[in-house]
Amino acid sequence: MGSPVSSAFRYRSSILSPNAKIPFHNNHSPCRSLHLLSHSYSYKNVSSIPKGIVGNAQMNGMSSSFSARQLRDEWKVVAEQSGATAQRSGEGDVMGLLLKDRTVILGNYMNDFVADAIVSQLLLLDAKDPTKDIRLFINCSGGSYSAAMAIFDAIQFCRADVSTIGLGICASTASIVLAAGSRGKRLAMPNTRIMMHQPMGGISGEVSNVEVQAKEINFHKTNVIGLLSQITGRTTEQVEEDMDRDNYMSPAEAVEYGLIDGVIDQESIMHIVDLPKIVSYDHREDIQLFGIKDIESEKIINPEVPDDEIY
Repeated sequence: MGSPVSSAFRYRSSILSPNAKIPFHNNHSPCRSLHLLSHSYSYKNVSSIPKGIVGNAQMNGMSSSFSARQLRDEWKVVAEQSGATAQRSGEGDVMGLLLKDRTVILGNYMNDFVADAIVSQLLLLDAKDPTKDIRLFINCSGGSYSAAMAIFDAIQFCRADVSTIGLGICASTASIVLAAGSRGKRLAMPNTRIMMHQPMGGISGEVSNVEVQAKEINFHKTNVIGLLSQITGRTTEQVEEDMDRDNYMSPAEAVEYGLIDGVIDQESIMHIVDLPKIVSYDHREDIQLFGIKDIESEKIINPEVPDDEIY
């Protein structure tokens, strides 16, 4: 390869592959992308990196020399992250922009990682300004009971009102999170499907462990029934009967049941501004004062544009 690896090494386009070895990576295969100055470059596109970033490197397929120390200082390896666990504070990140608008999105199957992301965002917004509402959009098919309870308790813990807005599907434990919002601010889009059912899970192992797990599942069932009974105002017997099977509801049915408080219709989603009204007025005085010709005059009145935010 030419010069020793300890001092400098050469990259050639033929070795820039996911299986290439980098000296300061201890013979581990490099990750698929590298992050430099907020720009991501693939190994396959290394020849397209601007010359100013890599100093006197020669691009366009020609070999380039770098010191291991220089690469270690300038390149920052970024691990691939899912939407729920990725940092959402970047200016150009959609989730970061929504977070600045006090909007949180629950759009993944609930597990501990998703719950940590949602809870941390709720607590951050609540600490920043407890007097302003937080909007939590939910499009989730359910997930871990413990993860859902973590989000549920975080919503109750927040001093700020949390408006839960369901869209798409709010099933299983997601229906509990939807119902956890502040009173009067639990909403759903018109085409949302809401489903509630009893806790479920598989058990295997020794007899003693099976008994312990069965007891735990029964505890979760009793707890969910008690929570939904308190939220909806219905008896525990009725809630238990309604949860015996998968119970799908439309938003209107969920309002009647007591899980949510209202349905966001089309006019609430996007206020329709009336066309400017054309109002005629008596222009004869203008004719007498200014001697203008007798032509029809019109006056356009622009209506006020309503606030289209959803609360």
